[in-house]
Amino acid sequence: MRRLQHPAMNPDDPDSPSPAPTSSAPTGNVPAELNRFVGREEELAALGGLLEESRLVTVAGVAGVGKTRCVSRVAALLEKRYCDGVWLAELSPVHDSGLLEHAVADALGLTDHTGRTPRTVLVEHLRERQALLVLDGFEHLVDACADLVRELLRRAPGLRVLAAGRRPLLVDGEVTFTLAPMCDEDAVELFAERARSVRPEWEPTGAERAAVLELCHRLDGIPLALELAAGRLRALSVDQVLLRLDDRFRLLTGGSRGAPLRHRALRTAIGWSHELCTPEQRLLWARLSVFAGQFDLEAAEYVCGGAGLPADSVLDVLEELLAQSVVEREDGAAGTRYRLLESVREYGAEWLAATGDTRRMRRRHRDWFLGLATWCELDWFSPRQAEVAARIGSELPNLRRAMECSMESPDEVHLAHHLAGSLWFYWAGCGRLSEGRYWLEHVLEEPTPYDASRLKVLWVLGYVAVLQGDAVGAVSALQECREEAERSGDATAVAYAVHRTGCLAIVTDDPARAEELLRDALGRYREIGELNSNVVMAQVELAMAVAFQGDLDAAADICEEVREVCEDHGERWALAYALYVLAYAALRRGRPERARRMLGECLTIGRTFDDLLATALSLELLALVTAVEGDAGEAAVLQGAAERIWPSVGLPLFGSVYFGRPRVECEEQVRRELGDAAYETGLRAGRRLDRAAAVERALSGGGGGGGRERRDTPGADGGPAAGGTRRPAASRMTGRGGPERW
Repeated sequence: MRRLQHPAMNPDDPDSPSPAPTSSAPTGNVPAELNRFVGREEELAALGGLLEESRLVTVAGVAGVGKTRCVSRVAALLEKRYCDGVWLAELSPVHDSGLLEHAVADALGLTDHTGRTPRTVLVEHLRERQALLVLDGFEHLVDACADLVRELLRRAPGLRVLAAGRRPLLVDGEVTFTLAPMCDEDAVELFAERARSVRPEWEPTGAERAAVLELCHRLDGIPLALELAAGRLRALSVDQVLLRLDDRFRLLTGGSRGAPLRHRALRTAIGWSHELCTPEQRLLWARLSVFAGQFDLEAAEYVCGGAGLPADSVLDVLEELLAQSVVEREDGAAGTRYRLLESVREYGAEWLAATGDTRRMRRRHRDWFLGLATWCELDWFSPRQAEVAARIGSELPNLRRAMECSMESPDEVHLAHHLAGSLWFYWAGCGRLSEGRYWLEHVLEEPTPYDASRLKVLWVLGYVAVLQGDAVGAVSALQECREEAERSGDATAVAYAVHRTGCLAIVTDDPARAEELLRDALGRYREIGELNSNVVMAQVELAMAVAFQGDLDAAADICEEVREVCEDHGERWALAYALYVLAYAALRRGRPERARRMLGECLTIGRTFDDLLATALSLELLALVTAVEGDAGEAAVLQGAAERIWPSVGLPLFGSVYFGRPRVECEEQVRRELGDAAYETGLRAGRRLDRAAAVERALSGGGGGGGRERRDTPGADGGPAAGGTRRPAASRMTGRGGPERW
């Protein structure tokens, strides 16, 4: 399993091994450590040895014993052993076993536009890879997790799994490593290390060393308990910590005297920390337990503020919980965020339940994320698109919990409809079609009146089915949506149903019908005053239908207008598809250099939003551009790279004659210039490139073949030169597909 080093790998050589991942191609997602890992040298070495011998190793142990930290450390130490990366899936926020496979796919960075199950996607992705999958916090999903792990190990021989939970998975071939509490030496070192994080000047005296050792014994060497105790040195001495712990031992374990001592020690430590909190701190701790995974300050202020804890005091109280190691801070792409460790969250949830306030707090949580999704849907049509995508991605566990909450009461199912429908931009625009379809179909299972929210779920479901290549599912949902919308007089839902039916006609090779439906939809959008990314995409799809019927000038006119609308509103996602059409028209007009520039922007946008469809289409057309520019070998590589992506999108090029025409032309030209053998060699080289590497290669000009000219002068791609102006516009489509000002 040790990674082999190949100093001179040629991606164009079919016999060369797969290239090592570049800096743009992530080889794992194990987070960096925020503080020093202490001790456990023997355990780490033992786990490394077990992973050499066994394909499934489960680290089991009591809550708080350090399983998560230990497996994360092992994963980081062994990263170079796995050429396809080490991937951590945190499962504690996942409460629905039906979302287990989605969560693991998310952790692996997989996006899939097809109707395949997430399990199928996982199996196919891992089948020929040498990777380590780390599953943390699976115990509440043990049956589903065991079933998934069993199949992945059976069908992906290069995969190894390192799991961490409170019990084994009981899968054949599993080796269970029971993680014991820390030895005295490590426990003392950990306590001292964490104590210095709150009191940098602290050094234990001789008497204090004995007290620290006694404290470590009393807390049974459990790392979480030790860290909570160390956090108290900000205000207390070690002797005071010992005294308070001793006073509360019987009280805090009174209901669980039959529990193992280690469980009692952890609960004692958490309960003791809870006892030392002020009433406001306890209240915030309990209320924060309704969050799944991470949360930000604004959410905490809204959800947790109220009686007994004014919203403007939440920040101060949160800072106090941070200082006491009750709450952890995490900084990432979505900004500063916070989380409760699972054991701490469970303790807070028990207190919240004891107050009888759980249902109310869950509704406040649901209401916040309902509002967030609504705001993000509106803000998607703005310069903040990338920020919105990152925000929704980070909030996905909380959004799932919000939908689950709404599904628990028949009177609130319509809110689940609203939430699932509002996230259309994330399901369709950010590579989440599979999970989107899961939720859309799930919320429709509950019978409710055909109000606006249910109709929206139907047309979004139809749209997702179109993108997945499921024509039957798309027709069913869109027809139901249109019929009920016409019956109830919902003009907005009718417009969207007509629009997405037109979209289906494009991918099923009926451009004339598509044009008719899309013009109808655009007219309806005009009448109701609708302008957003969906409307812009309807214009792009109309341009595609017009182009497929041979009128490239009209198609280009439409997309130039779309381009201006996108620039005015900061829209990027739909812009990628407009640029694709403009690149197609530019290539047909004999301007491959302009087409290349536009396709480069398409690829950049597709990478930003994890949009597989935009990426695959752009690579296909760029391959033809490259062939026209005279680099047949690189064109074959790009075709191979696109070929690798299509299984995650759906039927290659939708099975469409029109969308497939550039590929056919490229293949014919390259085969003619290179011959069959060389063409197949190029394809194989491209198929070995993962998506990130393929995009990076395409953007950098690939193999640097001959015959390619570049024009880097300002405005060469039809945009304004530096210091120039462009006319502001946001246009309607006229009857002939030309411009008409809004």
